[in-house]
Amino acid sequence: MLLAVSGGPDSTALMLLAGQWRSAIARGPILHVASVDHGLRPEAADEAVAVGRLAACVGLPHDVLHLDAPLAGGGLQEAARTGRYAVLAAHARAIGATAIATAHTLDDQAETVLFRLMRGSGLSGLAGMPAERPMHDVALLRPLLGLRKDDLIAACRRAGVDFVEDPSNRDPRFARARLRLLLPLLEKEGLGADRLARFAARVARADAALEVAVDEAAGRLLATTSPATFRLSRPAYLDLPDEIGLRLLGRAIRATGTEGAPELGKLEALHGWIRAGGTGARTLAGVLLRVTSKAIVVTLAPARRPAGKASDVNLHGGAKMVSVVHLGKDRGRT
Repeated sequence: MLLAVSGGPDSTALMLLAGQWRSAIARGPILHVASVDHGLRPEAADEAVAVGRLAACVGLPHDVLHLDAPLAGGGLQEAARTGRYAVLAAHARAIGATAIATAHTLDDQAETVLFRLMRGSGLSGLAGMPAERPMHDVALLRPLLGLRKDDLIAACRRAGVDFVEDPSNRDPRFARARLRLLLPLLEKEGLGADRLARFAARVARADAALEVAVDEAAGRLLATTSPATFRLSRPAYLDLPDEIGLRLLGRAIRATGTEGAPELGKLEALHGWIRAGGTGARTLAGVLLRVTSKAIVVTLAPARRPAGKASDVNLHGGAKMVSVVHLGKDRGRT
């Protein structure tokens, strides 16, 4: 297992707790520690060295990872996050680790829910961060998701261990930093981190139930004539509950195309057009939809069809899709 440790209080506590846990059990996973230097702050190199010294005290091997490409643009934090996870996943594969553990807390979950609510996310987004999910062929684990940040700071102080504070966490240029300033005010009104996390858990429960219903609908209604062409009876589609039909359409588009999941607002507009009686051709996320009174056919848009490339998204919620044969039966990891 690879522990992602930046030197902040949360990830430092993760390393301390994981080291204690590993020492207390007779058998368990081999633990490694990695710190990612994004090349954004000069002091980050020294912070990574400090993490390495602490890891050695805990008895864990440590590596410093560097991003190959410079980060730029308005979405700096998102680009840093994407790059960080990519290099962590590559390192995990290189050392034979099957899981990466991060130090996201209940406070992070609350921020995530607020951030996604602000951006107009659907139910899947408002479900927050799962405790475990597949990522780049490894499992991403968040074992501290039920703990408060203050508890982890206290754990570091009890152990007499220093930690660093990333100044970007307080930089008002970033939306998440501004949200952190709002949380204490919301807590005074009764909307604290605990309630936001509880809300996310309830949404996640409902979201999972909806996905099971979409699995059933996909297995019953979708047909494929080639690995990347899907056909759906329009009357049957219109008979589905609105949310199930929307998700089924989105899943078909994601499985067919090469541009990932369609933007929710655009998907809702397309779904509404079909339900309102629209016919003809539409494109979305690199996919061409041909809609008649009898059928909805989803295929790659010809101008964007990359030679020799097929989607690896499972239409029915499970393993990577090359063709749809066992509809709705495999819900394993990707």
